[in-house]
Amino acid sequence: MKVVILAGGFGTRISEESSFIPKPMIKIGEKPILWHIMKYYSYFGYNDFVICCGYKQEVIKSFFANYYLHMSDVTFDFTTGNKMIVHRNTSDPWKITLIDTGLYTMTGGRINRVREYVGNQTFMLTYGDGISNVNLKEIEKYHKSHGKIATITAVQPAPRFGVLDIDDDEKVNNFKEKPKEGGGWINAGFMVLNPEIMNYIEGDVTTFEKDPLETLALEGQLKAFKHHGFWQCIDTINDKGLLEKLWLNNQAPWKLWE
Repeated sequence: MKVVILAGGFGTRISEESSFIPKPMIKIGEKPILWHIMKYYSYFGYNDFVICCGYKQEVIKSFFANYYLHMSDVTFDFTTGNKMIVHRNTSDPWKITLIDTGLYTMTGGRINRVREYVGNQTFMLTYGDGISNVNLKEIEKYHKSHGKIATITAVQPAPRFGVLDIDDDEKVNNFKEKPKEGGGWINAGFMVLNPEIMNYIEGDVTTFEKDPLETLALEGQLKAFKHHGFWQCIDTINDKGLLEKLWLNNQAPWKLWE
């Protein structure tokens, strides 16, 4: 099953980093968040990726163009011509298709632009700025079991602020820390979609999270896979710092690979 990754947006909310590189290329440890996402999918056996590029796409393309070389030990022999000998390769068994889906194209439009590379088959879709420890095989299994067009992974992110316990007389009785799962359910990405999803996308101006998903919901064709474990996206420098701390302290919940 192919994995489509949306990686073309401007990432304006974290402009400190995205002014220079696309948001999915922001590094956690020594590798981009996009790499972490792909390693996670690969752990579950999904190795065929279609990446929807846009803003500063050349950065993503350059990274993968040199990936095999950077992940290998090599000898360059110039005595008999320009010869490269690979001694040890630690790159991944990935097939990666990088598509320019436009600079200002909306999320639905980006999916529509890679239609020919996905083909007439069920595929996975996620965002290039969020990571989780959700069981991808269980999502695929759940999707096949209900027979609907689309499955989205739903999470309950913790509220950003503590909660005041106020009585009828406006007296503050307590100040509660942010509950772990105190918010409403949101779309965390990690979706599974049948090929019919393309019929719900009109063109470049279609925002996938609006008309397509809302229409599917009204038609009873959208199911949620509830995930109570780890999920985090990168929207701010603080988000990057949180993921970086987990990674450097060997506490990253998404690092299932060796």
